[in-house]
Amino acid sequence: MRFIIRTLAAAVALWAAIQLVPGITVSTGSTSKYWGVLLLVALIFGVVNAIVKPIVKALGCAIIVLTLGLFLLVINAAMLLLTSWIAGQLDIPFHVANFWPSAVLGSIIISVVSWLLGLFIPDND
Repeated sequence: MRFIIRTLAAAVALWAAIQLVPGITVSTGSTSKYWGVLLLVALIFGVVNAIVKPIVKALGCAIIVLTLGLFLLVINAAMLLLTSWIAGQLDIPFHVANFWPSAVLGSIIISVVSWLLGLFIPDND
């Protein structure tokens, strides 16, 4: 159940980024298909963040420390671009136009919205 709630929260965070950043788009016709695409992209984004992001963070640990954590913005934006590329390979109509400003601003919005929603999702640890 927790996985479903986290995926829905990620879909809402992606929706917020799509609404606020002009370079992030979902091109579908109907509303139900739109939310279906958002759920698929949220699943892809979750898998990318679970598998690829820890590896990249481990490799870039020194840069993260030297920049006092600001390099994490670059990593998050790269994960959003990777999600866009994977969605394109799977013919899912989700696209991030470029790294700056679309991916960077989108990753900031997704992080903030996910954090805010995470405050309301119960933690069963």
